[in-house]
Amino acid sequence: MHDRDCLHRFMFEQYPIRGHLVHLDAAWAALIEHREYPPAIRDTLGEAVAASLLLAATIKFEGVLSLQLQGDGPVHLLLAQCSSGLGVRGLARYKEGAATDAGAGSARIVDLIGAGNLTVTLETADGPQRYQGIVPIAGQRLADSLQVYFENSEQLPTRLWLHADASGVSGMLLQKLPLTDAHSGVDATAVEDAWRRVQLIGETLTPEELRTLGDAEILHRLFNEDDVRLFEPAPVYFRCRCSRERVVGMLQSLGETETRSILAERGEVEVHCDFCNRGYVFDAVDVAQLFNAGVASDSGSSVH
Repeated sequence: MHDRDCLHRFMFEQYPIRGHLVHLDAAWAALIEHREYPPAIRDTLGEAVAASLLLAATIKFEGVLSLQLQGDGPVHLLLAQCSSGLGVRGLARYKEGAATDAGAGSARIVDLIGAGNLTVTLETADGPQRYQGIVPIAGQRLADSLQVYFENSEQLPTRLWLHADASGVSGMLLQKLPLTDAHSGVDATAVEDAWRRVQLIGETLTPEELRTLGDAEILHRLFNEDDVRLFEPAPVYFRCRCSRERVVGMLQSLGETETRSILAERGEVEVHCDFCNRGYVFDAVDVAQLFNAGVASDSGSSVH
């Protein structure tokens, strides 16, 4: 049985090559619990969630990594976010009827997103430090666009394999690191040969194997001739970062006139998070305090 809701790091002892394997089951179910995405859109979102985890695990940071696909196609926005603690959330926004004729996993990414860009953004907890890389949407699958991203950025040479369906999400990453003193006995040519070889072997991993096999079994299946060290797993989980304070800021940005208009029409202002569907309710007293004092009252509530 495959590993559930965890990320495994592994490394090749003889070469400066590392990898990650990730699987989401309960976390994926929680992420899409309140959404009924068409299969092709759901699976592409799942691949993006897996990719955000795999990329975040390669970086030492405190903050959030976002992977965003945006274009002029039926799916005009697809967003996956991963925190430094491996908490994930994601969403897709699309035109009604988009990709309903495409079977699960069958739609090309360009058919879903259209002409557009893949953007990887790293926002640190202290705010000012921010990295952003942008590349055009390319290829058949999300992994193809990510390959272009790594080829055009200053990141380390990296390959990803991704799979998602209604029941779960899985992914594998391989990455070549710079030579260090720990590999002083290995020349650059041998490293390049090993890097080409492990990529070719990685290509033999089927989506079914990635989805169903345990990580130790995957590594034995692929790299049994290499000395590979598998580290202890790290848990991954669904986590939404919405809060009443964030909604207060959004309503204040919307403005008093518009907010009071909604209040007059509906008797209350209710805002639902796009990621987790949690509802935040503001009554007349809340709205008055929101704009008079700049803060929300404690009388308001959030509902699920």
